Amino acid sequence: MACVQYGVNLFSQTAQSFMPELIYGINRNLSKARILLSSLVIIGATLGLVLGIVGTSVPWFFPNIFTPDQTVVQEMHKVLIPYFIALSVSPGTHSLDGALLAGRDLKFISLSTFGCFSLGAVLLILARNGGYGLPGCWFALVGFQWVRFFLNLQRLLSPDGVLYSEDMSRYNLEKLKEA
Repeated sequence: MACVQYGVNLFSQTAQSFMPELIYGINRNLSKARILLSSLVIIGATLGLVLGIVGTSVPWFFPNIFTPDQTVVQEMHKVLIPYFIALSVSPGTHSLDGALLAGRDLKFISLSTFGCFSLGAVLLILARNGGYGLPGCWFALVGFQWVRFFLNLQRLLSPDGVLYSEDMSRYNLEKLKEA
């Protein structure tokens, strides 16, 4: 799982490393930034599907690696579908997060992440209290992941987003005052 997290975060780091120059550097080229983002999302979607397939195949075919308890194995099998869906969207979401960070759209990231976490917490409480059990909690996580993905994608593809806006005033440097 640590390798998965390292590999997935690589998409965010790639966007943060190469996009700033394309978005607001001397050789500004928003079309190349959009191409880089689409490449990262396509690679992320492919990797996400591979991770989802491998990540769900192991507990499905070899559940005794984790535990010999059949009750736990049955619970594992109940959450494999939401586990697959959550794993498959994660690399693409990290690519979009990295692009937003590269574009310095920090206000949007902070507000959308706070909103998603808050809504996710409410969904978890409702799933727990509603008797949906562990699968309900996993589907709440899936909802959290997909909402983050679509919010970030919508922000990046909007005419006001960092990949389409020709307004350079948001990148003006200001002198800092001494504290």
